[in-house]
Amino acid sequence: MPTNDSQFTHFEPYDLDSGEEYMCEAHREHFKQILNAWKRQLMEEVDSTIHHLQEEASNFADPSDRASQEEEFSLELRTRDRERKLIRKIDEAIERIDEDDYGFCDACGIEIGIRRLEARPTATLCIDCKTLAEIKEKQLGG
Repeated sequence: MPTNDSQFTHFEPYDLDSGEEYMCEAHREHFKQILNAWKRQLMEEVDSTIHHLQEEASNFADPSDRASQEEEFSLELRTRDRERKLIRKIDEAIERIDEDDYGFCDACGIEIGIRRLEARPTATLCIDCKTLAEIKEKQLGG
C-alpha cells in the first residue's frame, strides 16, 4: 500500500458524476477516508520504527558497526520527522473538510479539483497558484 515517499496510493478514485456539486458531502467523505487511511498508515510506520529502534539498539564494540547503526537510525528518524510533519498536514486537511473549507485554493479561492486532490490530498493551492509559487521560489532561492 505505501510507497517510499510516504504517499498514500491505494484508494478507489472517485467516480465523478457530471451533475454533482464540487465538494459535496460525497466528495468530502471520499477525501476524509483517504486522509484517515493515509494517517493510519503513517502512524503504523512510526510505531514500527520505534519497535525497530528498540530491538536493534546495540552497543557495538567495533566503531564502524556502531557508526553504521547510528547512520541507519539517523536516517529512519529523519524520515519519521518528515512523516510527523505530513501527519500534521493531514490533520489540517481533515480540519478543513470539517469546516467545509477543503478543496479550494488558499491563494485565489478557485476549486483545486478532485483529481489533483486525489494525487495530493493535502494540497492547499490550485495548480496555477502552485506553479507560480514554485517559479517565485526558484527566482528567490537561486
